[in-house]
Amino acid sequence: MVDTKELVENLMYTGMSEYEARVYVAFLAKNPVSAYEAAREAGVPTSKVYETVARLEQKGILTPFDDEEAKSRRYIPQSAEEYIHTSRQMMDKTLETLAREFKAMRTRSPVSFIWNISDYNALMDKVRRIILKAEKTLLISLWREEAEILGGLIGEANVKGVRTASVHFGQPELNAGQVFMHPIGETLYDEKGGRSLVVVSDSREAIIGTVKAENITEGAYSTGRGFVDLAEDYVKHDIYMMKVITRFDPHLKERFGPRYEMLRDVFSDREAL
Repeated sequence: MVDTKELVENLMYTGMSEYEARVYVAFLAKNPVSAYEAAREAGVPTSKVYETVARLEQKGILTPFDDEEAKSRRYIPQSAEEYIHTSRQMMDKTLETLAREFKAMRTRSPVSFIWNISDYNALMDKVRRIILKAEKTLLISLWREEAEILGGLIGEANVKGVRTASVHFGQPELNAGQVFMHPIGETLYDEKGGRSLVVVSDSREAIIGTVKAENITEGAYSTGRGFVDLAEDYVKHDIYMMKVITRFDPHLKERFGPRYEMLRDVFSDREAL
């Protein structure tokens, strides 16, 4: 069964007023009818329905005709398919025009800001857009769950010539660009209470997030120089460590413990030996 309330709300997103949307839905449900009959069907005050119908007629959404037998003016609505087609064309044309005008518009340099992100889908959508925009470099730190979602995009960026380097926690191994596997993911997950996600594109924009149980998300995005440098240094530092650990793992475990406990203790400089 159609949720009329939701249908009206979605029509409002296309530019209709609430009354216009309700009246249009009423005409789609039952036509041809008069404005008065549509008002009763839509629950719109009769004092408002005639001006609402006039606006819909002006937009080409309603077509009037005089019913001589009923001695009243009745209306036929534009079909839902035609309305969607027309609205899509108009929106595409409007957005294309805006894109050209914004590109030609002289704007001041944007002020640095940090966007907080608390929704997992919003976080991943932003990450996808960052990866798609990358032209030169991508530095990434991610876990298996996000690697399964983003692996294809990272691979495509690499094929386009974007130099990519990723620190990957967990299995299976990410197969996109240069990948450095992190050996102590479980320890870090326990410490942070979740899996981290960091993406830095072209040293110009960065996003940092922590994804906890049931995809509860804490994230932030910015193009601010300090924020981007911090995120970039974070990923680079992990890569430096992965290169060292890969080559000297037995010696490091002997000196600092099987999970590098003493190496990771930043408040002391002790060793096992």
